[in-house]
Amino acid sequence: MKLREVVQYFNSLLPLEDVAHSDYSLNGLQVGDLDSEVEKVAFAVDACMASFQRAGLAGAQLLCVHHGLFWGKPMAVTGTHYRRMKYLLDEGLALYAAHLPLDMEPELGNNAGLADALELKQRKPFGDYHGVQIGVKGILASELSLEQVLDRLELSRESALGVLPFGPDRVKSVGIISGGADKEVGQALRDELDLYITGELNHQVYHACLEGGINLISAGHYFTETYGVQNLMKKMNADIGLETTFIDVPTGL
Repeated sequence: MKLREVVQYFNSLLPLEDVAHSDYSLNGLQVGDLDSEVEKVAFAVDACMASFQRAGLAGAQLLCVHHGLFWGKPMAVTGTHYRRMKYLLDEGLALYAAHLPLDMEPELGNNAGLADALELKQRKPFGDYHGVQIGVKGILASELSLEQVLDRLELSRESALGVLPFGPDRVKSVGIISGGADKEVGQALRDELDLYITGELNHQVYHACLEGGINLISAGHYFTETYGVQNLMKKMNADIGLETTFIDVPTGL
C-alpha cells in the first residue's frame, strides 16, 4: 500500500482541520516519501530514538505517534534532532503525528479511551483549549470510590503520578483531559465535577483542588496518551490489511 494512501486514511479519521489554528504541532505526515510502499505500521506515543529503533527492528515502514518532531517553529537539524532525522531517512521510516486530533477524537482518542475504561455515560465535550473542546466529561453508571476508579484504569495510588482526594468519597461526575492539562482543573471546578483526570500534576493546582473540593487523578502524561495510538492501531487492523505493532516506551511521567 502506498504511503499516501495510509496518510489519507489517517487524515480521514482524525479532526485535523478542527485544530489547524490552535494546535502548535505539525499534524499529519512529518517525514516520508508519499510514493513509498508500506507493509507494516508501528504505533507509539513519542517520536524518540527508542521508538524509531524499535519500529525499524520490527520491520515497519511507517511510525504513527502522538508527539511528533515538529512543534510550530523552525528547528535546526543538529544534535538530537539531526540524529533522529538521519535515522528516519537512512532507514526509510516515515513519521506521522497526531497531537490534539488524537486527544479529542470522540471514538478513538485518548480521552475517549479513558472514558471507555471508566464506562462513562452521557458524554459531552469538555475542556476548552483556544476555543476547541479537547476533553470529555460524563457520568459514571454508579458511584465509585477513587480506588475503584483507579482499578478500572489499572492503576493504584502508588502507580499513579498523583492523587488529590479532596472531593466526594463517592465519585459520580468525571472530566478528562489527557496529557499535561492539570491546570485545566479550573474548568472541572466550574462544572462542579466530582473528579478530574489528567496526565500531569503541578504544585500550583494542589490548593485549587483542596479549596474547591474536587478529586484529581494524575495518571501520567505517557499513560493517558497510550489510548489513542492503540485505538488507532486497532481501527487500522479492522479496516486495512496492514501488519501493525505497538511500541511501548514508558517514561513513568
